[in-house]
Amino acid sequence: MPILGRNDKTDFLRRQVLTARYIRGGRIADFALGGLNYQIEHHLFPSMPRPNLRRAQTLVRAFCRRHGVAYCETGLLHSYAQVLRHLHAVGGPLRPELEY
Repeated sequence: MPILGRNDKTDFLRRQVLTARYIRGGRIADFALGGLNYQIEHHLFPSMPRPNLRRAQTLVRAFCRRHGVAYCETGLLHSYAQVLRHLHAVGGPLRPELEY
């Protein structure tokens, strides 16, 4: 996910949508992740009750498509893999080289 700085000239919609993702998985993912799979919708509507995020997701995705805003969707395992790769990359300089 892109990291936007304070000085980046982006509107609220792009700032929230481009820096989050929707994790596919249906009701199982909804239950297992407690609604956190709807990151984009939660960032756009933080006070929306969790059960309504699923309904808002289809509307937000269609709106983004109409306006040319990238809407990131991924599966649960792929999302974890992305996070772990990023953490490995940014933590690389902090790891001492292995000595044999």
